[in-house]
Amino acid sequence: MGSTQFGNFQAFCHDSTLPICNLLSDSHNQTGGWQGCELRGIPLSDGKHLGNLGSILLCALAIVVTTFLLLRSERKKAAVGRREMQLFLACYIIIEICEIFTVGEFPLSSKVRIAFTGIHVGMIIAATWILMLNAVVGYQIIDDGTPLSLGLMAISGAILLIGTGYIALDTGYHWTGRWDSSYNEPYRHISLYVLYQLAPLVFLIAFFVLEAILVIRILGEVRPMAYLTGAAVLFALGQIFNYVISPYICNGTASKIDGALFETLFTLLSVVMIWVFWSSITEDDWPIASAPTGYA
Repeated sequence: MGSTQFGNFQAFCHDSTLPICNLLSDSHNQTGGWQGCELRGIPLSDGKHLGNLGSILLCALAIVVTTFLLLRSERKKAAVGRREMQLFLACYIIIEICEIFTVGEFPLSSKVRIAFTGIHVGMIIAATWILMLNAVVGYQIIDDGTPLSLGLMAISGAILLIGTGYIALDTGYHWTGRWDSSYNEPYRHISLYVLYQLAPLVFLIAFFVLEAILVIRILGEVRPMAYLTGAAVLFALGQIFNYVISPYICNGTASKIDGALFETLFTLLSVVMIWVFWSSITEDDWPIASAPTGYA
């Protein structure tokens, strides 16, 4: 990507339904100068519409499924990183609640949608950071489940949430006017581009690499890698649907649905696979291939 394109959201908002686009639109929804295929969904009274019913339903399903996983993990009392994994799942539930009102195109006032969008964008970077730290937990640098471990994870995640959320809300509410230029083509916002697009990707790659080292070098097993790889593939499929295939789906369905629906579905399946992966490597009967550090 050329330097002149770095930080630009025009192409992303043209082709995809993203929460960030709510902050760069004068109407604070998915309609902006980038044009593209606009979701219309189900018409309501007073000219309003429920733009993305499919995503809303899948977000609700994701909340139910993730809550089940969170409660199920409570039964794994001796599992390494149990509390830390529950913290990640709780973050994901908050993301899905916000997604109903941002990507789901739920009819709201612009001020309320900005608020949900700010929390949504901030929680994405916080959740991926906490997921990466879940991989670090396996190295047992600090005892898992302790106030120190959970405190460091929660505080660092909160810093990212508050910092990113503030920038997002300042962009939407024009508190300082610092990012007002992002409302003009090519909708450039370097701060949110780094925090929303790049940093979470780095955290996810780091999570995969750290967990792969634990599984292969410490556990000496192959089967858990199938779950971890499956989670990565499912997540990647969701991004492909959202960023690449979305406009074709939107145009082909007369603006009824787009790739955001499939992104929600595949991301949910990816989170489920991450939980299955974590559950599999915290079983009590794994043979330890080398040093007695890490997951046991």
